[in-house]
Parts: sequence; structure tokens; C-alpha cells
Amino acid sequence: MKKYILSALVVSSATLFTACNDMLDTDPRVTELTAATFPGKPADVEALNAATYSIMNTLGGGDQSGILNNPFYWWSLMSDDCYGSGGLQDNVAKSLHHFTTANANQYEQDFILLNGGIARANNQIETIDNVPWTGAQKAQRDQLLGEGYFMRGLYTLWLTQLYGDVPLITSTTVTDEMQQQVSAEEVIYPQILSDFVSGMNLMGTEAGFGDGHANKYAAEAFIARAYMFWAGFYKKVSELSSGDATITLVEQEGCPGGTLSKNDVVNYLRDITNSGRYKLCPDFRSLWQYSNSLLWDEAHDGKGHAYEFIADMPREYCFDQPGMGNGNTEEIFQIQFLNASKWAIGGTYNNPRMYSNYLSCFWGLRNGATNDNGKRDKTYPFNQGWGQGTPSVNIWADWEDAEAKGNYKDIRKLGSLIDLDHELDSYTYEKDDCEESGYAVKKYADVNLDACAADNDSWWSMCPGYSSSSLDNKQQGDHFEDYYLMRYADVLLMLTELTGDARYMNEVQARAGVPQTAYSLKAVQDERRWEFAFEGLRFNDMRRWSGIDSGENSYAAVALEKQSGKSITVRGKRNAMNMAHMTCSWAKRYAATNGFLPKPQAQITLMNGKMEQNPGWDLADPETQYKVLY
Repeated sequence: MKKYILSALVVSSATLFTACNDMLDTDPRVTELTAATFPGKPADVEALNAATYSIMNTLGGGDQSGILNNPFYWWSLMSDDCYGSGGLQDNVAKSLHHFTTANANQYEQDFILLNGGIARANNQIETIDNVPWTGAQKAQRDQLLGEGYFMRGLYTLWLTQLYGDVPLITSTTVTDEMQQQVSAEEVIYPQILSDFVSGMNLMGTEAGFGDGHANKYAAEAFIARAYMFWAGFYKKVSELSSGDATITLVEQEGCPGGTLSKNDVVNYLRDITNSGRYKLCPDFRSLWQYSNSLLWDEAHDGKGHAYEFIADMPREYCFDQPGMGNGNTEEIFQIQFLNASKWAIGGTYNNPRMYSNYLSCFWGLRNGATNDNGKRDKTYPFNQGWGQGTPSVNIWADWEDAEAKGNYKDIRKLGSLIDLDHELDSYTYEKDDCEESGYAVKKYADVNLDACAADNDSWWSMCPGYSSSSLDNKQQGDHFEDYYLMRYADVLLMLTELTGDARYMNEVQARAGVPQTAYSLKAVQDERRWEFAFEGLRFNDMRRWSGIDSGENSYAAVALEKQSGKSITVRGKRNAMNMAHMTCSWAKRYAATNGFLPKPQAQITLMNGKMEQNPGWDLADPETQYKVLY
């Protein structure tokens, strides 16, 4: 069994950095060590690199103000594939889903975290040549510099996809001009893509295989993702197989400037496929922890529970077997976790549960109207949690419709969703839940076992060499499934969408047991929805297929509005209400905001007029304000 303690990039950055009230409250300052003495050796740059990456642990695992910081979780809740749901008090999740806000700074945490990551990357880039690199160390220097550029591009991409036009910070010395909000379309995306190109040209191909580092292939894949969003959303090239857009790059180390076209992006993706370094796992279920071998063994031992959904898998395809699960053959870039969570972790960008994949807790089951939450006789093999972001009725219904029309069964449907009424023996709904659909997310769901010591234990506690985090709370601290940021399946589907060549899409379909189809934009849209359900890609896909300022009849607005009128369970009562938008309509709120969140008022105030609130977020307008529905 793969050892569960992973090679996550973690460092206690509090010993190096402290926050001040400068630009965006995120500008780190070296405290005891000065720029003249640090970094002084390669190991110092490795420490800076780890600090840059560690922002991802807080994004992927941190719980601030009742909401997970993971932006992909936010985008899942904002899509048509999830509701806000959770308990009656979980207003942040429902605010996200309804495109409203309960207070002026509700979405500030990721704004701060992402700017913090950008600041750390800038420091890494600027100080790398304080070290006297010699001879063979040049390759190490270029790899570390490339990772700095890559991570700056990644954090900036997420920042602008969440908040739109923002200040572009490319130096640790933040000038007055740099504090000014700039156009994402014309200024920020050229820098993002230039950073990814620098990363591609500076990084090697050997890093990144199960160690959490980026490599050349990760940069090539993210060039495609960023380019496709820019071209689709800002340039309104909704069908890229027949359209094109060219962007001018910024000259910097690793990026000679010039332009980037669709043909360049296609060539970068083909470099990944031609490398032979990645391949699809043979079974879609191998990607997810519910297929672990311990649960598989219980399905075959005839002693207690048996989870039939994975019983037909070859054991060598189980999540914890070589080449599967964490570090699998299609994992290009991911957030990794380990047992370092503590209730009291210091530092500006840290959070007590930052090293646990807290998505498993947020998407866990809110079972138990009689205070028996998490009992195995109710939820086996899945564990308890907060029950936020439950799947919508729409994704199940649309998937069933696609299967019926094509006369097939897609393994990904039950590989991604828990059908509560038919998969769990005695599931009951909480008395304070809301916006329940009858389904739950299976992909990142934590797993319990008959062999576990307690009802709320995680299967990880049964792994060889296990030691719990210092939270001493398995249900909150012991979640170690990688969060996928880029899978090889995405490379294949992006290639089909860019070229119109269905061969790449057909590989993904074949693994799912779906009949191979010819290229059409609709076919690619469906395949992306099914393959990446609940991985946070759907919302920005919808946005780029719509284009900016596309109104209430756009692809995104229409898809979101189809939620209205669907029957939901509320306060433990099945089909108690029909889904309705809390202030107006999903189509209207999407059209008003273009899918951007409000910039935090505290940060706008801090910028003293240099940053403006996004359209659609006039907080005096009641349509923007959270309202209690249940």
C-alpha cells in the first residue's frame, strides 16, 4: 500500500515572513534574515519555494468563516452542478450558489491568500540569484525559477478568474502604479501566459511525478487552460476548433516575448501526449479513495458490509495500489496533504486544517435526524461531514438523459455521485439541512470501514504507518486524498476542443464505457461536464462558452436558470420545496456579474480609490444580498 504521508511541500513560513498593512495586506517582509544574506545557498531557495507552494495547502484545506478556501470548491458551488445546501446556518455556501453576499468582506480570504502566494513567488523570482549558482547547479536554479514563475502565473490566474480586473503585482516593491487595477483581458492574461511560458522553458521534465512540484508538462497544460479561458471569455471565441485568437506575451527570463496563438497551444498539448509520461488510469474509479483496497477487501470477505460498486474492480486497480490514486499515472498537478494539521498553526496565511483535504469534510454526509450523524449502519462506506455543496438535481437528470439517448451506462455517474436513496441502506436527512437533492459527492467523500475503531474514523487510520494529525480528530484532520488541479484527461479533452479531432475525446469516452462520438462542441461540453464533475472546472467552462457580457441567454445563464423549480429536501422533509433563487434569478445574477465575485470592501478601502467594485455587486442593491429562505 502506498504510504499515506505524502511528499507535500510544506514549510513553517512564519519564521521567514510577517504581514504588514501595505498593499493588499499581503506584502511579506523578511524579518530576521535580510535580502543581503538570504537566500544564500540552494537550500534557502528550496525553502522559499516550499513557502510559495504552501499557500495551496491553505487554499485546499483551510476552513475560514465557515467556508472552504479552495477556489475550485467555490466554482463548484457557483455552477449548475451543485447547490449551496448544508445547514440552515451555512450562509456562505448558499451565498456563493445564489450569487449574493451576506457581508461586504465575505469573499476576502482567497483575495488575501492568492495575493500572498503572488508575493512569495515574486520574492522567490527576485532573490534567486543571491545564491552563487555554479556548474551543475544551473539546472536546479532554472527549475526553481521556473516553479516561481509558474506559481505566480497560477495564483494570478485564480485571482483574476475570481475577482476580475485587479492590480497586477509583479515585484516585491509595490509602486503606486502597480497598485492600480488593470484590465485582465489586456494586461493580466498576457502576464499569466508569459509566466507559464517562462515556467515551461525553465523547468525540466523529471520533477512533478508524485512529488507535488510543477514541471514543464504542468506549465504546458496550464498555458492551454489559461489561453482557452482568455480566448473564450474575453475574445468570445466560443468554438475554438474553428476560431483563433493571438495574445502578445511579456519578455522576461524564459519567455522571449512575441505572441501565443492557438497553434502554439496545440503544439504544447501534443508535447505532453507525445512524451508518453502520462496515461489514463485503466478504471475511472481508481482515481478516488472509495476504491481503496481495504474497502475492496471488505466487499469480498463475506463478513459484514460489502460495497458492491467497486466489487468488480481488479484489486490492482484500487486507489492505494501502485500507479493509482495519489500520484497516479494521469495526475499532472495537484495539491497534496499530510498529517501536519494543528489547532494552532501560526502565520498570516496559515489555517489549523490547512494540511488536511478539508473538501472531504465539507462534502461529507449530513446524515442523522436523530443525532446519529455518521453511524456506519446509516452511511457505510461513507463518512459524515458538513453536507455543503450537494449535487444538483440537474446533473443527475441530465446525465440519465444522456445515457438513455445513447443507450449506455457511464461509469462516471455513480463514480462521481452517491445516490442516497439507492446506495445507502438507512440514510436520513438532518432536521436543519436545506437544498438537499437526494445525491452527494462521491469523488472526494471520506470512507469508513467495518475495520475502523469508531463510526467517524477515516479509512486512512487503517493504513500502514498511520499516525493521526495533532487535531486528534480523524473526521476533520485525517483527509489525505490529492486534490487534482490538472489531469491527463483534461489535456485530451482540451486537444479535441482546440483541434476538432475526436480521437483524444474518444480515449476518455472509452474508459467510461461511453460510445465514441464524432467531434461537436456539444459532445465536448458534455464530456467535460461528466469527466470533471465536482472538480471545479464546470463553472469557468460555462463562462468561456458564454463570453463576457453575454446576457441572460448565454450558455451559463441558461444552464444556471434550469435549476429553478426543481424539488428539494429542506429541514429533513423530502420534496418540501421547489428550488428558487433567493433574490431574483440565476440568469439575472450571472448576467449582472459575469460570474465574478465582489472584491472585498476592506481591500477596496485599503487601495484608496485605485480598485473598483465589480459590476453587479452594488451592495445597496437588495438583489446582491443574502436572504434567509429556509
